[in-house]
Amino acid sequence: MGYQKFLLPILKPDGTAAWPEMFPTNKIEDLRKTVGEHHFMSQMMLQFTPLEKVRLDPGKIQLYECEFNPITAKIGDWPVTGATAYWDPSLGHKNTDASVCAIIFRDDKSHNVFIHDISYMVVPNECPQPLTYQCDLVLAFLDKYDLHRLAVETNGLGNALPEILNDKIAARGGGITVQKITNHTKKESRILNTLEPLLGAGRMFAHNRIQKTPFMSEMLGWSPIGGIGHDDGLDAVAGAINVLPIPIRPHGSTARFYTANTNFRI
Repeated sequence: MGYQKFLLPILKPDGTAAWPEMFPTNKIEDLRKTVGEHHFMSQMMLQFTPLEKVRLDPGKIQLYECEFNPITAKIGDWPVTGATAYWDPSLGHKNTDASVCAIIFRDDKSHNVFIHDISYMVVPNECPQPLTYQCDLVLAFLDKYDLHRLAVETNGLGNALPEILNDKIAARGGGITVQKITNHTKKESRILNTLEPLLGAGRMFAHNRIQKTPFMSEMLGWSPIGGIGHDDGLDAVAGAINVLPIPIRPHGSTARFYTANTNFRI
């Protein structure tokens, strides 16, 4: 009893900085883009938003139709510095959790993320070895984009996959590294904290083919409190974004020719 509550949001009601010497407006906008609108409003503006009201807006994704060009290391005019393939596995049967492999490209300078392709794998119910069946599909998916490292979520069912994958890779002559990923944070938190800041900052891009997958509908029906629809594609993309990418550099640099000076005396 007798206490007073003092709140000082980072922005005043008129939109100017409350502490311009420490947090000028340009730094505040950079901060908003970095942490995302939900975190910014709750932590910096002290306006709590109940989680059940938080949504992901697929309308904020910027679509493109260009393929990745390894010669220039670009997607259209956007530079690319890294790529990741991430597999969030399940048995893959119909009407169960989806088994999803996501491939993303990214640019470390602009922090743009490009969801380039997503494979939702379906295993026939009569298949005697569903994990082995999926390993073949995933390796073919990586071959399509000439990627040589695969991150696999090993929580639960995925614990058996690295061994099966490595046997498959060895039979093909090698060339692909399998990275084990064990997640310890709640899935809903991973999705929200990874995707929401990118959407809010306009830094999430997706190839047009992503619209033909369940990814967009997953985003529309998703809630951070869980229990609403499927989120397997969202989880795979969030996992891919959080994994250290394979570095990418242009392959087509113009060759330099040098002429030696032979006009010398010994």
